[in-house]
Amino acid sequence: MESVMQAAGKLMKVFVTRRIPQEGMKLLSAAGECEVSQWDSSEPVPRAELLKGVERADGLLCMLTDKIDAEVLDAAGPNLKVISTMSVGFDHLAVDEIKKRGIRVGYTPDVLTDATAELTVALLLATARRLPEGVEEVKNGGWSSWDPIWLCGYGLSGSTVGIIGLGRIGMAVAKRLMPFGVKRLLYSGRTAKPQAAELNGEFVPLDTLVPASDFIVLTCSLTPETQGLCDKAFFSKMKKTAVLINSSRGTVVNQDDLYEALSSGQIAAAGMDVTTPEPLPPNHPLLTLKNCVVLPHIGSATYATRGVMSVLTAQNLLAGLRGTEMPKELVL
Repeated sequence: MESVMQAAGKLMKVFVTRRIPQEGMKLLSAAGECEVSQWDSSEPVPRAELLKGVERADGLLCMLTDKIDAEVLDAAGPNLKVISTMSVGFDHLAVDEIKKRGIRVGYTPDVLTDATAELTVALLLATARRLPEGVEEVKNGGWSSWDPIWLCGYGLSGSTVGIIGLGRIGMAVAKRLMPFGVKRLLYSGRTAKPQAAELNGEFVPLDTLVPASDFIVLTCSLTPETQGLCDKAFFSKMKKTAVLINSSRGTVVNQDDLYEALSSGQIAAAGMDVTTPEPLPPNHPLLTLKNCVVLPHIGSATYATRGVMSVLTAQNLLAGLRGTEMPKELVL
């Protein structure tokens, strides 16, 4: 569809804040409607470059690491019609400010569900069965003869799993965990989910879930209610043999309190694909603990998923520029 801007004989200006998979960039090029400028790096765009890049832009394609606030919107100016973020999360966007200015927002839910769920299960197993420790022992000569007690961890068979936030990803994690012989599935959140019935999931208050669970998996959105949810009081209610897994947002967990809980034996172990800040500094206290597994936010990192994410992000952007329906629009 020919856009108003194109009809006026002028290409629409788009700023892309990072190097993205080629599939998405090819789509933007093939459309022939955009003049694309890009921060061509695998590192996040510096703030000054972001403010410069968005000047007079009609569209912005951004990442979860880019803080899009009033300052950025002011720098862009009144032409900005659409922000397309290559993420399912949108806590980096000043939603109220964006809504006030009538800017449309595209995002990428659904397409990363399977990849993130797989990674969450892998992280749970690696943490519970102490895989990173085992690999390290093989490398450093700690592996001697077989020992009946050495490197023992915790299994899923007969366990109770508690999932906080049974949305798309939470449900996909639950479906993958149940065949391991999980005995009970508990979940907490704002509302009961009808789809949980197929897994015999029990909707319970947090105060019931935390002390009963052998594994607690965080797949909730970041909201005022979930910010700092896992704190000293939370950890004190967990079993000493329980394992915490976080693939939601880093700030859902109070990391100082987590360090205390892990180092004192209050809880058994934790695995995190998200931290605060990201990246976590190499000298962070959590990285000194053997019972804490930290991954560099790679939940959706499969070649196929990232390719599909880049295409959806480009499609959302083009639809926003053309004033047509977006494949995945965030309702503000």
